[in-house]
Amino acid sequence: MTMQLATAERRLTVPRLEIDLEAVAANSRLFAARATGDLMAVVKADGFGHGAVAVACTALAHGARWLGVTSIDEALTLRRAGIVAPTLSWLNGLDADFEGAIRQRIDLAVPSVEHLAAVATAATTLGRVAQIHLHADTGMARDGAPAAEWDALCRRAVAEEAQGLVRVVGLMGHLGCADTPDDNANARARSAFAEFVRTARRAGLRPSMLHLAATSATLTDPLAHHDLCRVGAGLVGIDPSGTTALRGAMTLSAPVISVRDVPAGTSVGYGHTFVTDRATRLALLPLGYADGMPRAASGLAEVLIAGARRPVAGLISMDQLVVDVGSINVTPGDTAIVMGPGQHGEPTVGDWAQWSGSIPHEIVTGLGQRITRVTAPAAQVPAVGRPPARLRSLR
Repeated sequence: MTMQLATAERRLTVPRLEIDLEAVAANSRLFAARATGDLMAVVKADGFGHGAVAVACTALAHGARWLGVTSIDEALTLRRAGIVAPTLSWLNGLDADFEGAIRQRIDLAVPSVEHLAAVATAATTLGRVAQIHLHADTGMARDGAPAAEWDALCRRAVAEEAQGLVRVVGLMGHLGCADTPDDNANARARSAFAEFVRTARRAGLRPSMLHLAATSATLTDPLAHHDLCRVGAGLVGIDPSGTTALRGAMTLSAPVISVRDVPAGTSVGYGHTFVTDRATRLALLPLGYADGMPRAASGLAEVLIAGARRPVAGLISMDQLVVDVGSINVTPGDTAIVMGPGQHGEPTVGDWAQWSGSIPHEIVTGLGQRITRVTAPAAQVPAVGRPPARLRSLR
């Protein structure tokens, strides 16, 4: 029985977000097969709103060999869950807990000489070697060292390696336009990354891993694959490139709280932006923008209720939204499918992104903590995601 049908047959009392780890497993296998090198499962932002530990364990059991996060805190959450797979953290301030990361054998991305100094200081304090990935700005002007600073960063890294404080195991960059495979910016970024690599090697560095591709480039740009492909959104069913059918991994449902029959000319919600043009029936759902329902989707959004797509009526409020169900027989306690994989006609995450002028990533990461979460396990997922012996030996 599919998750959507299972939800529809239950009498929900509160909104429910169901995570389908079988979908994560299937997507992980697809990306592991597509990647030229190893697959890094990126589980930042609580696994793109799907649960970082659950997504990490599932991905590791189905082809991933690395994990990636932004902050050290996210990496430490995985370690506390018992996950020992190689893990990279790549977005930290100068005062981050580098000692905690080194102690837990978390790899660190280093985008500047100042960050390198902070990591080296932490390594000195602990008497341990920090494994680092030098991060290059390949054309996005955000994280990563710009070209003008790269040579100095590489030479400082060589010096710190000589002192036994760090080991440069990777070089990394990012593609700003990989969602559009034919964009010339991708070729420019690949060329820039190649020059960064040449500079690092001329300085004396010998990293074993190069990584540039994220989800879109993993699917569309083999030239960007190198030794690792960093896939996050793709694991939960989001393909920013629009080229590949992936399995959506979440279904959001909500109970009907109340139903009322109203005449034509009835104003609905704040600002009376919606006025009924006929006698109709209105159903109230206990979900709003405080739960991650984008207010910008008001007037466009739909939900699946009693087997039919019906429009959201009026503005989405903080805690509730109203659905115009027309003449459909809906009663309190019935279940509405707000978004899901789309297999039964329900709106998808992509639909909600389009209605709100956003992207699917923002929708899935924005769903609030008031929503009850339920996870359906995938087959053969280890309890704490312990990787196989070959993987453990890398550390």
